[in-house]
Amino acid sequence: MAEFILEIGTEEMPARFVPRLATELEQTFARLLEEAMVENHGVCTYATPRRITAHVADMADFQRRQEETVTGPPARIAFDAEGNLTKAGQGFARTQGVDESAIFRLETDKGEYLAVTKTVGGGRAIDILPALCVRAVESLSFPKKMRWGGYDFAFGRPVRWLLALLDETVVEFSVENLNSGRVTRGHRVMGPGPFEVPSAADYFSVVENQCRIVIDPEVRKGAIVAEGDRLAAALGGTVVWDDALLDEVANLVEYPRPLIGDIDPRYLELPREVLLTSMQSHQKSFGVQGPDGGLMPYFLTTLNIEPADIALVKKGWERVLKARLEDARFFWEADCKVDFRTWLDKLDNVVFLGPLGSVGDKSRRIGVLCAGLAEKLAASKGLLPGVFEAYAQAGRLSKADLVSEMVIEFDTLQGKMGGIYAERSGKGDIVSQGIYEQYLPAGPESPVPGSLSGAFVSMADKADTLVGCFGLGKAPTGANDPYALRRCALGIARIVMEHDLDLDLREFLAAAQNAYDKDIPWKIGRDEALERLLDFFGQRLRALFTGLGIETRVVDAALGAGFTDIRTLKARLDALDAFSREPDFEQAVLTFKRAANIIRKQGDEAGQELTGGYDPDLFEGDHETAFGARLEETGPRFDALWENRDFAGLLGLLRELRPSVDGFFDNVMVMCDDVDVRLNRLNLLKALVDRLGRLADFNALQV
Repeated sequence: MAEFILEIGTEEMPARFVPRLATELEQTFARLLEEAMVENHGVCTYATPRRITAHVADMADFQRRQEETVTGPPARIAFDAEGNLTKAGQGFARTQGVDESAIFRLETDKGEYLAVTKTVGGGRAIDILPALCVRAVESLSFPKKMRWGGYDFAFGRPVRWLLALLDETVVEFSVENLNSGRVTRGHRVMGPGPFEVPSAADYFSVVENQCRIVIDPEVRKGAIVAEGDRLAAALGGTVVWDDALLDEVANLVEYPRPLIGDIDPRYLELPREVLLTSMQSHQKSFGVQGPDGGLMPYFLTTLNIEPADIALVKKGWERVLKARLEDARFFWEADCKVDFRTWLDKLDNVVFLGPLGSVGDKSRRIGVLCAGLAEKLAASKGLLPGVFEAYAQAGRLSKADLVSEMVIEFDTLQGKMGGIYAERSGKGDIVSQGIYEQYLPAGPESPVPGSLSGAFVSMADKADTLVGCFGLGKAPTGANDPYALRRCALGIARIVMEHDLDLDLREFLAAAQNAYDKDIPWKIGRDEALERLLDFFGQRLRALFTGLGIETRVVDAALGAGFTDIRTLKARLDALDAFSREPDFEQAVLTFKRAANIIRKQGDEAGQELTGGYDPDLFEGDHETAFGARLEETGPRFDALWENRDFAGLLGLLRELRPSVDGFFDNVMVMCDDVDVRLNRLNLLKALVDRLGRLADFNALQV
């Protein structure tokens, strides 16, 4: 076995490119080795802003040998009447590079064909790798590529060197004007190089000791965290780590050296969110907080060098951050002098979306929806009528900070600043929390609003966008979703489930439609748009639950019984998912599917509409009587369990019903000659199916 290393040296890559490139190179090179039949024990990749490296610790020196049968033209056209090869047969032998005597007839399902058995593989890895390296380099993808020096080759940033070694041997290949070799380059200041790498086994030692590069991004991240925590602890604080920023910083540097800088204590008067955003957005730095959770007058940044005069470097960072914080303080003081009414007036001049009016119009609709939610859920959530106005105000003021100085400068603070300004002006917790949390959840991993007012404002905002876009015919198509409508739908669903809201989705979306002005030039009729939107929600819920690992058939069965009550849907689905793992699940499904199938097939031919109402006096025989009695007996229990949302208990109740249902099917002819008896039996089954249909669509359960 041999050791292989490939390094692509570039100008500095954007941090967002770095981790994806490492993953892509690993997957691509592993696939190429597999296709080339070069056995190995796995590909590991590493990336820094200036290099992407693939390492194969154990690679076979030769390709794997294997025999394969290659079929050619049908025998009827490959041989003439005398049994000699025709031009088609001779051409096949030539193409495969074999003597005509090696060709034989192969009988297949489609007839007799010409065939040849060939031994493939066995080539030297050193001869095969050059082409694989070229393909690996050329296959790497970027959001944007660039060209340089008049070359046709395009890459994320200019490529400056290529290193490729199989043990001590250079794997020779070229990309445009660059030839691979054994030379690498190091840190621009601390170890610029160039340095020769004697063998693949020496690569990591050269990179670490001579180039002064920390090549593993996880090691870089770990070093930043460890040293950052140590420096903060020495000051009696802890670093306010942000995972996304930490990943970015680790991919901005090749030689991480954390540094603590000082902040003028007067800037601590600014809100925590403003301070952290100023540090993180502009300076890629982290805040430091004390034991009480308040920010301390320090920040943590990460250098890409071991400076000769660290005090000078520290002073430079402090001066730059001070300018940012001074700007933030100016915006804060300016905003604090403005009344919310001024911002609301400005919102009327900010366009929301084409015909849907201004952002001011949107905020009015959100206010109406928030008040409606508060009234609808008052009983279940213990809300008093006196707070309805506060929820309406939270919705009305939700977008006011979009025209504030702070949010114009730091757009990631939208909502948060509005909540802070509302709290500062004495609007109360319901209003301030509702505004602050309105954009949650921001994604599948993001938390939902913690407060009920935040949940209401978020749901109202998302519903307003959804019904507006669907009314204009702007539903997502394929992967295209410019208005993030999928995220809106999932956000509403998650909020309903996590806040346990007793809400009918159809009614809520219809209320969102009603909040719009009647003069909006809709492209799709109200009823049709609502049906399309509900179907869209069904698709998103299906994707959500199957993504959680629940079987597709179970999800479809739960959705088939209705999903406008999302809270109940989740509880039903959990119970059905657990029931699907029981040993008697499939047999129970077959029993109840049989009942549903009879109603579906025979209902239209019954002569009159089936209502589920039956007459016990028309029962004939013990089995029919037992089934009817059992159904009657379990009815009140079913209703009580449904009222308490005990869906596991309801499915257990179906297990009790099953023996009597099986006895009915085994001993009773449903489609008998007597019209009245037949109709009564169909209604008996209809009563069962109606009850089952509230739990799940058993026809969707393929067993």
